[in-house]
Amino acid sequence: MRSFKFCFAFFSLVIFLGSCGKKDDPIVIFNPDTAAKVSVDRFSADAGSLQVRTSSNGLPAANAPVNFDQGVFITVGLGPQGQHIKYYNFDVRSTQPAPIWVLFRDGESSPVSGQLNIIDKLPGEAGYNDFWQVVKVTVPSTYKANEVASYDEIAKRNYKQEVTTGLVNCPVVPEGSTAALRLNGESTSLIRGWYNNKVVFYFSFGEKALVTSGGHVPASTIYVSFVINPSSDPASGPASGFLTETGSAQTHNVVATLPSDASYSPLWVVDAYTNSSFSSVTNLSTAQAAPSVGQALAIVNCPLVSIN
Repeated sequence: MRSFKFCFAFFSLVIFLGSCGKKDDPIVIFNPDTAAKVSVDRFSADAGSLQVRTSSNGLPAANAPVNFDQGVFITVGLGPQGQHIKYYNFDVRSTQPAPIWVLFRDGESSPVSGQLNIIDKLPGEAGYNDFWQVVKVTVPSTYKANEVASYDEIAKRNYKQEVTTGLVNCPVVPEGSTAALRLNGESTSLIRGWYNNKVVFYFSFGEKALVTSGGHVPASTIYVSFVINPSSDPASGPASGFLTETGSAQTHNVVATLPSDASYSPLWVVDAYTNSSFSSVTNLSTAQAAPSVGQALAIVNCPLVSIN
């Protein structure tokens, strides 16, 4: 009988202590200033298509800061009416957006102040995209900013999720990367987010508000000319580079839309016209009239950042 009473008392104590421990567990707040940071490589064979690092092309090493204001990362082109424009080149991207989770306290219309947005894909991982579809997550009114720093924790807590039609163009890049140009006075600073409890860095390009079209990222068209017209030669087409005016970085690549147009998108379908027509292409109508040497060669993320 004494043994039974002891076991029962011990079992009751375990239950009591377990309940107390669970009740009194402190809320863990992730600190983005001290948390570990992800390593990002946009130029690996898994992450890149047109921009893949080789031993000779000089693309930055894995997780090295990238200056997107130089070299292959920025292009001078033409607008529909012949305007001089500049746009960044963030490589081939899908029309299927990836999710980005934005947290809102119950009953509030603005995101939780101080909370970093959450993603679960990095460049090189299946399903990654620079284009993110906003998922609104409703958290309790008592929620503290950065209690949650991963999608797994969102799912574990069974928070309500609402997939919106809103899209954001936010390329994930290594810490310290720079891209100094934007339209409309938008900040050029890197933004921090969460990826599996680690800090991730990304740019934001908001030259026009974007929404999904049939669940996909909408696309526009750009007409380009290469040094060597696309062919079966692996050195032709994109590998040869864009044709430019002599002694200048000015291409005659022509975009079909600008941010002021309803159908504008920074995700561009690339059509090529013959380089023999380069000098005669000065605007959209002349680009469309030039003989084609390839349609829908790629779909690329190229946010427009300057119009003169």
